[in-house]
Amino acid sequence: MLVIFFIIYIREQVFGLLSLVLLGVATAFTAWFPHLGGILILTFLSSLGFHYFETVNQSLQLQWLPKDRAPQMLGWLMGAGSATSLVVFVLIVLMWDTLGLTYNIVFMLAGGATALLAVFCLLAFPQFEAPTPQRKEMVLRKRYWLYYALQFMSGARPQIFMVFAGFMMVERFGFEVHELTGLYLINLIINIVAAPFLGKAVGHFGERKTLTFEYVGLIVVFLAYGGIYWFGWGVALAAILYVIDHILFGFALALKTYFQKIADPADIAPTAAVAFTINHIAAVFLPVLLGLLWIVSPAAVFFLAAGMAAVSLGLALLIPRHPEPGYETLLNRPLPQAAE
Repeated sequence: MLVIFFIIYIREQVFGLLSLVLLGVATAFTAWFPHLGGILILTFLSSLGFHYFETVNQSLQLQWLPKDRAPQMLGWLMGAGSATSLVVFVLIVLMWDTLGLTYNIVFMLAGGATALLAVFCLLAFPQFEAPTPQRKEMVLRKRYWLYYALQFMSGARPQIFMVFAGFMMVERFGFEVHELTGLYLINLIINIVAAPFLGKAVGHFGERKTLTFEYVGLIVVFLAYGGIYWFGWGVALAAILYVIDHILFGFALALKTYFQKIADPADIAPTAAVAFTINHIAAVFLPVLLGLLWIVSPAAVFFLAAGMAAVSLGLALLIPRHPEPGYETLLNRPLPQAAE
């Protein structure tokens, strides 16, 4: 929530780019301090840069993109991000042995490139004016309650994929580094192609239908993950589910466009900061609690995750087909239209 304090004094666009500089510099120096204290400090600094940037990034996207084109453009941005990740990933794999790369060289190049590109954008691009001046204080509104609840539940979702689905592939099937890396590459390639179509789907079908599809898909995937432990299903099914799980990530952009449609335009920046905080409440505590449960029963972790996806499904079904201020949920009556 400190983003709200900083944007009192610094324009959001500038603050976002300075956050990228912090992320880049902290990443560049990571291999210079190969001990616990140094790694913890640099991880903390890079985390600050990353999370401040992501908060401002989401805020500016919703402020600058027109509502009718936002889903499609967010899909394109997601695909572009996956394409960049894929290119860097492949370059590292191909050049690590060929050029005799070291961790220090890779971290310096990656972090330095990030910082330099951010500085270039800071100097080369004009400072764009937001259509509506943003409030500079914390905003918590009762009418945004469904968005807050969906954000809280979505904070749990990445942890299941990034932590426990990976654990499953390694612990249950003995995946080695190159095999798990292969799955990551497959996910990136699929995301490059699929992300623009996911954005188009959100624009065409609306947030309620696309989020419903995502959460039903997650329930099936998580129950199947649990079934892999209970019934001994094979590695091929696990790998397919792993890829499907990642594809469903893309529908998360519907949460952004849902909020864009219901928000007071002046609330977008402070609410982005609040929502990111709410999202991370679950993201911070769940890995610890589920990690303890994993020791007892890995299948139980996925069955519990399916239950959380079911809660998210119930919340998503409350989204109107055409949400707007005053009609944020199906529990609200739409505002009466003025007589002509």
